[in-house]
Amino acid sequence: MTARKRQARLAAAAGVLGGVLAVTALGGTAGAATGGNDATSRTPAPVDQSAAQDASDARVTITPGQGARNVGTDEPVGVTVGNGQLTRVTMTAVATGAEIPGTLSADGTSWQPDSPLKRATTYQIAAEAQDAKGRPATENATIATVSPAGDFIGHLSPQDGSTVGVGMPVTVTFDKAVIDKAAVQSQIRVSSSSGQPVVGHWLGDGRLDFRPETYWEPGSTVTVRQNLDGVQKTVTFKIGRSQISTVDAKTKRMTVVRNGKKIKTIPISSGSPEHPTYNGQMVISEKYRHIRMNAASVNITEKDGKPSYNIAAVPHAMRLSDSGTFIHGNYWGAASVFGKANTSHGCVGLKDVKGGGDAKQPAAWFFDHSMIGDVVIVKNSDDKTTLAPDNGLSDWNMPWSEWVAGSAAN
Repeated sequence: MTARKRQARLAAAAGVLGGVLAVTALGGTAGAATGGNDATSRTPAPVDQSAAQDASDARVTITPGQGARNVGTDEPVGVTVGNGQLTRVTMTAVATGAEIPGTLSADGTSWQPDSPLKRATTYQIAAEAQDAKGRPATENATIATVSPAGDFIGHLSPQDGSTVGVGMPVTVTFDKAVIDKAAVQSQIRVSSSSGQPVVGHWLGDGRLDFRPETYWEPGSTVTVRQNLDGVQKTVTFKIGRSQISTVDAKTKRMTVVRNGKKIKTIPISSGSPEHPTYNGQMVISEKYRHIRMNAASVNITEKDGKPSYNIAAVPHAMRLSDSGTFIHGNYWGAASVFGKANTSHGCVGLKDVKGGGDAKQPAAWFFDHSMIGDVVIVKNSDDKTTLAPDNGLSDWNMPWSEWVAGSAAN
């Protein structure tokens, strides 16, 4: 894994196949705390020139920016582009999937929503643009608006009314350190219609996660009740079908198991021996049909200051850790790589085409058949690092006895 240590609520690096080190400005779901794994000492490999040649001069900026919280409903929110024109902007309410109407300026250089945003809502913004030569550029951001009242009710994930995979923990993050953890935890109750006991565990001073001993029961309903600073809130979300995908770095295959039945085996390429993928249980926390990966994020630049590579649209990307592990499509690697060689800087790559428009490609199939909260397990990687539970939604890597011991309710 080649990544800068993720700063709170900011992005980190993402390894890319075929000899390309890549990074992206994307944060973890619900602004999860900084992961405990880092690999800044590992050396990046030379860039794949065929991918680097696609670099666009267009520069997309999303305001207020990735990971912003407590965004006022009357604050300016929008997208601008320099050295190019916007071709598409979508803004979506994460919980409901509803698209927010917006207006593109006459000259194509800016976009903004048509109406004020709702309170206590998480939005995902995806922007696409192109420069004068038609080369594409993309940018993405997830933001959350201010809560209806009080400044200490915590940011809760998943969203009310959402449907998630069996590995999705309940995560409550706070904007300031919690001193009296027992008092705060006593005001948050999580239960499941399955009857599974659910226990909270503090991952640092500002993040409290809840989960059962084993994955949630498929089809169950989880209810979260909290009363913080006099603000009462109830959130319910549903657990969808069970999907557990196991990446075997030795055989270079990923086996997808749904509801206990194997439905697909996909050739993959994971981290190279120099940059192995983390072993352990990870959970899909974000999905992007395209994501920009830019070398400038880890200060890899040419003498003129330009990034050594700027891959405009890596297709079918899904985040597995805050420190930069993704499972994503790869259109620049030779077909012979998949199932035969581990060549990435820590990500798991699946065969794809440029633009991601071929639904028959393995990456497209996996993206379309995955949801937030699905589990991806990596085994037999050369990596010897223990994946930190707070690195993304990797809670399941902590033994149950240790998880229970970290509860302030004991």
